[in-house]
Amino acid sequence: MSTTHRRDTPPPRTGNDEAATLRGFLDYLRTSIAGKVEGAPEPRVRTAAVPSGTHLLGLLTHLTHVERAVFLGAEVRSWPATFRAAPQDGVAEIVARYREAVDDANRVLDTCTDLGAPLPRPRPGRPAPSVRWALTHMIEETGRHAGHADILRELIDGTTGR
Repeated sequence: MSTTHRRDTPPPRTGNDEAATLRGFLDYLRTSIAGKVEGAPEPRVRTAAVPSGTHLLGLLTHLTHVERAVFLGAEVRSWPATFRAAPQDGVAEIVARYREAVDDANRVLDTCTDLGAPLPRPRPGRPAPSVRWALTHMIEETGRHAGHADILRELIDGTTGR
């Protein structure tokens, strides 16, 4: 296995307000994890490298579900099931699906001017987190799984860097 070093992208320089900072860091992490999955070779991209069964496609599939649940109010019946990628879905399809969920989430966020207000929900009466909580949670969730993806990608083909 040869090692490929990608350019290490530093954290973003965002605006001075809280919303710009939170969104800037979230977008940075979203780009980082999608980049870890892009170009990863089959079948290793879906092969578990750890006893828990975690693999790159599963991580990005899970984050797609989390984006939709947190920002769009989508219902998730089984969180463990969100870590499974369908056998017919390859890298390109899963990355595209993730980016679509991110774009949809960002369109919702673009309408939110008060970080303390609850996120809008398509079905009224359902509890919704505040925009601030949702952004902070997604930074934590995406950062955690981006770290997993860093290690998994290096184990697959030696690729490192953000």
